[in-house]
Amino acid sequence: MEDKESVREELKKFAQVRTAFLDHLDATLPKDPSGLGFDFSQAPTLDAKAVYEHFYKLDYQARKCAAILIRTYDLSPS
Repeated sequence: MEDKESVREELKKFAQVRTAFLDHLDATLPKDPSGLGFDFSQAPTLDAKAVYEHFYKLDYQARKCAAILIRTYDLSPS
C-alpha cells in the first residue's frame, strides 16, 4: 500500500504534466471563435515529435497513478 504523501506527489506530477501538455496545445493551435476549443479548420501543422513527447509524459504518469490505485484498492483492470 502506498503512503498518502507519495500518492499525493504522483497526482501532483500528473496535474503538472497534463498542464504542460495543454499549454503546448494552447500555444500551438488557434482557438475557435467561441474560445471553448481549438479551431482545426485552419489545419495547422503540429510538430508530431513535440506532441508525442508531451503525450508520452502524460500517459506515463497516468499509468503510474493507475498502478497505485490498482494496488491500493486491489482492483483488477478489465
